[in-house]
Amino acid sequence: MVSKTDLAIFLVIFFQILNLDYTFAEPQSLDPNLRMEHVFTGQFKPSNMAFIGPEDILVLDRNEGKVYRITDGILTTKPILDVNIATIGYRGMLGIDTLKLDNGSQFVFLYYTESANRDGEDESGSGGVEPLGNRLYRYELVNGELVDPKLLLDLPVNPGPRHTGGEIAIGPDNNIYVTVGDLDGTFENKYETMSQNYLNSSTIDERSAILRVSPEGKPLGNGVLGNTFPLNLYFAYGIRNSFGLDWDPVTGSLWDTENGPHYGDEINLVQAGFNSGWVAVQGLWIPNFDEMGKLFNDTNNLVSFNSKGKYSEPEFIWIPPVAPTAIQFLSSDKYGPPLKNDLVVSDANTGTIYHFEPNDNRTGLQLSESLQDKIANNMNELKHVSLITGFGRITDMQVGPDGYLYVLSSSDDGTSIDRLMPK
Repeated sequence: MVSKTDLAIFLVIFFQILNLDYTFAEPQSLDPNLRMEHVFTGQFKPSNMAFIGPEDILVLDRNEGKVYRITDGILTTKPILDVNIATIGYRGMLGIDTLKLDNGSQFVFLYYTESANRDGEDESGSGGVEPLGNRLYRYELVNGELVDPKLLLDLPVNPGPRHTGGEIAIGPDNNIYVTVGDLDGTFENKYETMSQNYLNSSTIDERSAILRVSPEGKPLGNGVLGNTFPLNLYFAYGIRNSFGLDWDPVTGSLWDTENGPHYGDEINLVQAGFNSGWVAVQGLWIPNFDEMGKLFNDTNNLVSFNSKGKYSEPEFIWIPPVAPTAIQFLSSDKYGPPLKNDLVVSDANTGTIYHFEPNDNRTGLQLSESLQDKIANNMNELKHVSLITGFGRITDMQVGPDGYLYVLSSSDDGTSIDRLMPK
């Protein structure tokens, strides 16, 4: 007999994947020991957020290039930054993270698709003006304003406009990690690059990658894959598109989420030099354009950068296209031993947060029942790892200074921030 909880999970995922207008009135915790607490509602389309203090959050307006500050659930009367951005496809104000300095000041890093004159001028109805680029900037937060912008990375924008990545995360080493997707360049000879595992290419152009730079925007040492620009910026490659990065608080290892086409969304353990395999493989399969092809079994068809790069299979795969976004380790004690240092992942298509327990040596995930093969073959199998359902489109999650998990999501009604609390 199907329980009410199982039926609820199935209906949320089923109707939202089909893009039907069906959601629960509010997020539903499937763990009886947890509840969701509402923090903020606003009228803009969000992408990411970052904390600058307890209950003091910077939130990005993706479509208007604005950075808002929310303190104790109250939005400032005007944005603390407003820049011109391109908006077509996946472009926009996309990524943010912060770094506190020893002198008490604070850097704020932003990734956005910069436009020359006004928001949205890349859209055909506005003349179709080419964006200046996908750019990583460093600002300083002074007296509640973002000042002194410094351009750290000027990244490709073509062919686009999809798969821009844009996730920014400060590592335990205080360096800056940035995801850049393939920018829609797959299967087009003009845009084939070695970082997309094209053996016949000699081009490297900062796409399909996790890039790593210092807070000054400089490469580190001789680089992971090589000592020439831009290869010396690469920490990982072969990535179709990614919106989630976080570090295991126990091992210090980096993990990511990766978006597949119509199948093969992934969770990966990302060691230095990690090759995620795109465009030769997504999930465990050779892509047939955007559809699943045959099983992949020939690593000789992958670029290894003189054996400095190494391919490894995903630690988890979704066959239903859920579009994973944020990934976070619950490093605080707020939720007790059952969740401490475990992994949670959100998605955009179904508004679900998934809970994963690392295995004993924390190099993979402890999966049971039908997920032991590391694959969610259908929506019903996702009930084994679903923690919270009923959100709109989840765009980001962060563990705040108070140790609680904050969830940023959007719907037709606007933006919402909610906090996961113990009952």
